[in-house]
Amino acid sequence: MKLVTYRSAIEAAARLGVLADGLVLDVARLGAANQQQFPDTMLGLIDEGPTGLAALRRLLDQQGGVYPLGVASALANVTLLAPIPRPRKNIFGIGLNYVEHVAESAKTLDTAKDLPKQPVIFSKPPTCVVGPGVPIEHNAAITQQLDWEVELAVIIGTTARRVSKAEALSHVFGYSVMIDVSARDNRRAGQWIYSKGQDTYAPFGPCIVTADEIPDPQVLDLWLTVNGVEKQRSNTRHMLFKVDHLIADLSAGITLEPGDIIATGTPEGVGAGRTPQEWLWPGDVVVATVDRVGTIRHPVVNATP
Repeated sequence: MKLVTYRSAIEAAARLGVLADGLVLDVARLGAANQQQFPDTMLGLIDEGPTGLAALRRLLDQQGGVYPLGVASALANVTLLAPIPRPRKNIFGIGLNYVEHVAESAKTLDTAKDLPKQPVIFSKPPTCVVGPGVPIEHNAAITQQLDWEVELAVIIGTTARRVSKAEALSHVFGYSVMIDVSARDNRRAGQWIYSKGQDTYAPFGPCIVTADEIPDPQVLDLWLTVNGVEKQRSNTRHMLFKVDHLIADLSAGITLEPGDIIATGTPEGVGAGRTPQEWLWPGDVVVATVDRVGTIRHPVVNATP
């Protein structure tokens, strides 16, 4: 399933939906029309665990492509929000997780040229999340080096504490797309959270594809363009630390809870690694895609006061 958080044109409340053949099906309303109760938020559905997803799949199968009045809206008539508009916790970011990106970062940033022996972990606060189409803010008073990074995002579905690599993927709810926006000149004594955690620095969406649709997350192409020019293209098989390794490593010391998000790192092609270096400026448009998941498109604008 492709699950979304959306807002219709006639009401302000965010709703949980399923994408199906160009339609957004409202999960709670579909349930009510069939005398069943379902949550109306993504986190609510995640909290129900595998049984909640299984019940939703059964309900969708029973419809046969015909839906009760008031349940289905054309995708063009709704606004997609970030799948989890306000995460409960900081996003777990993974740095230097593609071999070529390690090399390009060592040339221009204060990072080591040797491959990391363990995942490099940082965080992005919930306040930096924005949904599809929402502008990325360029704050010229703070940065002149705004950069892009396309990443596969992993959403945790069930609590993972000290899990093995073999069992790690069983804790995944699904996958999405994230752009890890970075102000390269805002790193402080090797700390990255201010550089990567400013408002609008985590574009996220357009949906969450449930894990059953992507049994192997290490076979996905991902790419990014700026103003229609391709800047990044790779495949998740080139991750230095695979998704199962990341979950096992994080959960060894930090309990991963339902709804937690891991941004799994970016391949080569970032602006800081180019010769000459390239940066994002107001008027630019960034488009990021992960195969089998989706695409998000974001303009860059001047930061509001």
